Amino acid sequence: MDEKYRNNRIYIPRGKIGLGRAIGFGMTDLMGGGAFAIIGAWLLFFFTTYAGLSAAEGASILAIAKIIDAITSLVMGNLTDQFYRTRLGQRFGRRHFFLLIGIPLVLEFILLWVTGMSYWYYLVAYLIFEIIAAMILIPWETLPNEMTTDYNERTKLSSARLVISGAATFLATFIPGRLFKAMGENSATPYLINAVIFAVIFAICIAISWGSTWEHFVDAREAALLRAGEKRLTLSEALRDYFSTLKIKTFRKHLVIYLFSFTSMDTWSVVFVYYIVSVMGHSSSTAANISSLSVIGIFVTMFCGYLITKIKPRTLWISAFCIILCTSLGWWLVSTTNPPHIIVWLFIIGAVYQIGRSAYVFVPWNVFPFIPDIDELVTGKKRAGVFAAVMTFVRKSTVAVATLIVGFLLDEAGYVKGQTTQSEPAQHMIVLILSLGVAILIAIALATVLTFKLDKKTHAVIADEVTRLKEGGSPAEATDEVRLVTKELSGVDYDSIHAWDANLATPSGSPTASA
Repeated sequence: MDEKYRNNRIYIPRGKIGLGRAIGFGMTDLMGGGAFAIIGAWLLFFFTTYAGLSAAEGASILAIAKIIDAITSLVMGNLTDQFYRTRLGQRFGRRHFFLLIGIPLVLEFILLWVTGMSYWYYLVAYLIFEIIAAMILIPWETLPNEMTTDYNERTKLSSARLVISGAATFLATFIPGRLFKAMGENSATPYLINAVIFAVIFAICIAISWGSTWEHFVDAREAALLRAGEKRLTLSEALRDYFSTLKIKTFRKHLVIYLFSFTSMDTWSVVFVYYIVSVMGHSSSTAANISSLSVIGIFVTMFCGYLITKIKPRTLWISAFCIILCTSLGWWLVSTTNPPHIIVWLFIIGAVYQIGRSAYVFVPWNVFPFIPDIDELVTGKKRAGVFAAVMTFVRKSTVAVATLIVGFLLDEAGYVKGQTTQSEPAQHMIVLILSLGVAILIAIALATVLTFKLDKKTHAVIADEVTRLKEGGSPAEATDEVRLVTKELSGVDYDSIHAWDANLATPSGSPTASA
């Protein structure tokens, strides 16, 4: 890499990462969390109520765009990792370049909420937004790995982003609710105004993150090491690179927990407004008000930021999942028993749900920055972008399938587009998806989390070993604890790792020839 770029502002660490810096980094998740909270809560309802689409047509748009976006995410993962080779990547940063161009492009969000357009218009508009979002979020998600190796500083960065994401989720439901009250329950105008407000906020937040963060400088020596033994990047080589992430045992488990828990959240978001309007007989403003209880998540996330340094991620996950299972039962009981003061019960269950949801949303992105460190021990390479891309690809693929299934089930149950009053079979299907569907997804995540081993202590073992090896330490001198933790977290026997063979030395430290 051209050394003249070393003094570029984006490559200069600006001291210890404090609260202000962490908030600056996390601002982009107001777009990451807010945009998709709005889409999850309102877009399918908007399609079926104001855009003249059936539930299956609307769900197919969400599904197709997610699949295309998933493919884009794979491309972005490798692209952002390798972008340091280009002049643009050197001048503007392999991560920061994409944040910079994303600032104006994110305004495309507004086009999703225009009425009177065709199926193909909505498909293309949503597809473009998903691509723009992936282009911004995947490079941005790697920044904790770029900025620091310290567990507590990374936790601070991840906690800040999730507090902001929680605020975004609240605003995504609170602001539309106020607009519905001001402009009418049966008008599409509040949706468009809401999109304009949020698109401008998104652009400002991405700009703040761009100016508040830095990234690792890939110097000529490191670039040579990264390229050593590399083959020309082809589709087959790229796919092999992505599939290789699944060799890391902890990452496989993390994917299962992340995917099933987040898909349950998306499923809940898609059907909740139908549950309130078509099953419980209340207005969309009521749905917005209950959903806006996500404001609780801001405080839950702050508390989780403290807890995650004191207890294991596994413990926090288990607690959150048990809460969600209780609320799944609650939604079913309220709809079938019709208790007195039903609106109070809806708000109580909604508040409890938001506590559990905020907790389980918090954990994955606090755990994720430490997983590439396990991979680095095994491969000798920094591949945070590839791991972020695989997470995004698999999640969005499953979300696409889940959304399509929800739309299909609603249509098969007799859901009639454009109507708030629905048939009994349609109502039963809505309740079934919201309760049993969500509970099954959470139960799978819970069963997986019981065997999850990565925590602050085990990560420290891995991080210290990577540091030792980078400084020329011999793999032969690894302790029994390192060998055990490596096997537990990576699934790979320590002695089968060859990325550090050049460090082979006798116990006295004199170098020996390596094969």
